[in-house]
This record gives sequence, C-alpha cells and structure tokens, in this order.
Amino acid sequence: MEGRYSLVEGVAALLADEQGTLRKEAPYRVALCYPSPYHVGMSSLGYQAMYGEIHAHPGATAERAFLPDDVEAYRRTRTPLFTFETQAPVSSFHMLAFSVAYELELSGLFSMLELSGIPLLKEERGERHPLVVAGGPLTFSNPDPLEPFVDVLVQGEADDLIHVLLEAAASMEKDALLTHLAGIPGFRVAGRGGKRYHVAKATDSRLPARSVIVTPHTELRSMFLIEPERGCSRGCHYCVMRRTTNGGMRTVPPERVLSLIPAHAKRVGLVGAAVTDHPRIVELLRTLVDSGREVGVSSLRADRLTQELVDQLRRGGATNLTVAADGASQRMRDLVDRKHSEEQIIRAANFAKTAGMRQLKVYNVVGLPLEEDADVDELARFTTELSKILPVALGVAPFVAKRNTPLDGAPFAGIREVEGRLERLRKGLRGRAEVRPTSARWAWVEYMLAQCGPEAGLAAMDAWKAGGSFAAFKRAFQERDCQPFVARRVEDGRRRPTEWPKVENVAPPYV
Repeated sequence: MEGRYSLVEGVAALLADEQGTLRKEAPYRVALCYPSPYHVGMSSLGYQAMYGEIHAHPGATAERAFLPDDVEAYRRTRTPLFTFETQAPVSSFHMLAFSVAYELELSGLFSMLELSGIPLLKEERGERHPLVVAGGPLTFSNPDPLEPFVDVLVQGEADDLIHVLLEAAASMEKDALLTHLAGIPGFRVAGRGGKRYHVAKATDSRLPARSVIVTPHTELRSMFLIEPERGCSRGCHYCVMRRTTNGGMRTVPPERVLSLIPAHAKRVGLVGAAVTDHPRIVELLRTLVDSGREVGVSSLRADRLTQELVDQLRRGGATNLTVAADGASQRMRDLVDRKHSEEQIIRAANFAKTAGMRQLKVYNVVGLPLEEDADVDELARFTTELSKILPVALGVAPFVAKRNTPLDGAPFAGIREVEGRLERLRKGLRGRAEVRPTSARWAWVEYMLAQCGPEAGLAAMDAWKAGGSFAAFKRAFQERDCQPFVARRVEDGRRRPTEWPKVENVAPPYV
C-alpha cells in the first residue's frame, strides 16, 4: 500500500497546482486518456477541449488519466492505473477515450491498457470491459494501426462527434452501438463498414477550442491555450493540415478570443496551424500584451512576420523567434510549395535582432524525395548566413510521408542516408549553429506506422512486448510483413504539379 500511496500522493500534488479542474457526478463516466505523460498531455489543446466538451454534456463526466512517468513503479507495486480527479481505477469507467497525437504514442496506449488490466486486442475484450475509443490528430492522416485495439475510431475534429458518441453510448448495448456508429460519418468501426479516412469537420459555433485547466507542470508552463484560427489555407505537400483538409483556414474574431480568456490567465498561447495568417493577428497580440499578459504564438510563418508583430511577441515575453523553413534549399521549398524565401527568413532574423531577442530557432527537414547533397550544402551555407545575424538553433527532422497529402506513399530516404545528410550538414556548419536532429531510426519507425495498415499496429504491439527497442520494431515489422502502400495521395493543386516518387508494392528496406 505504501507504493500506491506515493503514486497517489504524486498525482495529488499535481492536482493541487491546477486551476480550472472540473468535477461532476453523472451517470456516464469517461476516462479521458493521453498516451504520453501529464506534462505533454496537458499541453494538448485538443485533449483539453475534449475534457471541456464531455463535462458540457448533461449526462456525462470525464476524469483524466495519463501514461505514468514511471510505468515500472505501477507494475512493481501492482497499482492499477487510476484517474486524477478521484483516483478511481480506469477499468471502472464506461468508456476509455484516447487522444493520440502521433504514431509513436501507440506504445503509451499499450502501457495504459496493460496497467488498467484491459486486454490490448479488442477481440479479447468482452461486455464487462469498457468501450475503448480513440481520436486525436493521428486520425487526420492514418489511424489504421489503431484498429486492432480500439472499438471505435473518431476521425477528424471531434468537437461535435463527442456529443453524438456520448448520447449513443449511454443508451445502447455495445453491439448495437457499434453498428449504429458505423453508419455515421466520422466514426470508423472495423469490420462493420463505414467510411475510412473520413475527416470530420466541427461546426464553427464550437470554435475556438481552449484550455480548461491551467497548470505549471506542462511543456507550456501555466499557459492558457486558445485557437484564433483552425486549419490552414496553404498547400504544403508534406502537411496533413493543408488547404484541402476541412476547407482550409477558419478564423475566429479577436473579440471572441479575448472574451473567452479567463482573468486569471497571465500567460496566453495562441495555437493553430497558421496563426500568423490570421488577418487581425497583430491587433489581437497587441491587445493581449497591453493587458499585461505574456503571449506565445505557434506556427510563425516567416513571410507574414513584420517588425511590429515581432516587437509585440518580445513585449509578451518571447526571447527566441521560431520559424519553419521545411526544405533544405529554395529548390526543395519550391517543390513542396512552401511559400517563403531565404530573403524572408533573413528579414525575420533581423526583426528578431531589432526586437532584442536572443536566438533564432529554425525547423527544417532532410530526406525529402529528389533531395541532393547540393541542397544540404545550401542549408549549411544559408544557416551560416543567418548565424551572423543571431545565434541559430537548427531543428532537423527526417522527412516522413503522411497519408492524405500529395507526398503520401513517398519512400523514406533511408536511415544511413539521413544520418549521412545530418553529418554533411554538421561538417558544413563547422559549429556555427546548434543542430538538434530527430533520430533517423525512430523516424523510420514513424514512417512505417504512418504508411502501413492495421498489421503495423500489431507489429508495434509485438515490439512493445519485446521491450520497445528499435531492433524489436524492425524485427516485428518484418515478421508481420508490413509494407507501405499508396493509400490516399491528394492532388498537388498546381498547374504544373510535382511528380513525387512512390513506393512500389515490394518489401520495404528494413535498414
């Protein structure tokens, strides 16, 4: 009992520091699960929005559960996974609703089900087990690997669908419920029909999503998150949230955004796929900063930055300016339809310097199809040029093709090739900028999960059971015969579209 007491005590300490925690008695109880630790989950605007929506439903209540920081402590003390609000076992709830952001969180889902005493495979669960549901950002691209483990997939924006789900789940037996949901666009129930790869769109009246709880124990410390816009009007080829998804960008008037920010929120994060594309973003920023708040903005676009906008960010507490280049060279940026130039990124660096910021963070990608050594050399040259204006931290991720994009089905460059490009970049920079790369090995695992079907989910389960190492994933993908395939490549949308390479239906390179 002493072991369980210390785990409960740790959760109680986190709860004590929260503002906005909801508690409610209701007939239908949902354990809202996030397959990463608390500090990550509570930084997710979508997860927080679902918490608020479930509580807004008259017959339902939600309690939160997260992947523990120390999974072994739960196993060692034989402590069932419990919720934060009442420390009730997750297995005692009617529904487990998982919000899954990206492919590598599958392992966290397995650990949470195991700690709850719930069989991983849906076919091994009976009437006495809770309904297991999954939604979240992953469903915008490829939720196939989740299929073997969840009873229902909620695909796309769940702001409205969560109410449809709760209404039906509270009044129907499981078998009838699954058949019913399979006939509603936005729900996927494997084996019962329904539309695959449907991306549901929330009604505008549900916007904007915003934080319910503010806590200091997150990636974005004590920050109230709210979206001034949803979606994007741009056509970047690698991005799931491009203009073809749900009709592009939907903006929220600054007056509405401001009216929903609570008085106690001293730090505000404006979140969305293209926040700086909002036509009134400077006005919104200025109003927030003038009210004495600190402000952060996600997804800054170099071509939309002005000195005034950057000055407002600095006034709001920002010490670094972050932009995404997303292409090693101008040639690659043009190919993926990333609408900005070196000149615009240099201008952004100068804005940051003038505003008194300390560092420029630039996100980039290597390993795009058709990329050559000369493109990486250009990235080294250009980054060196930027570093003469302001110290540069260069985040570099290997390219991973996603479903529902023009680059769907494009091959992974290869682990050795990506590591070679990263080494070439480091040598070209000669220490003049900090390079923060994402693992090429784990990018390949992400690629396999992003491009394969349900069998890749089963392979992820095998790998998790075998310890979760890269070698375990590599072996499991081979044994399950996981093969990437072109599933839903959307149109480029240009008069002269880029012809991207496609994976042939042959065994993938397990290297």
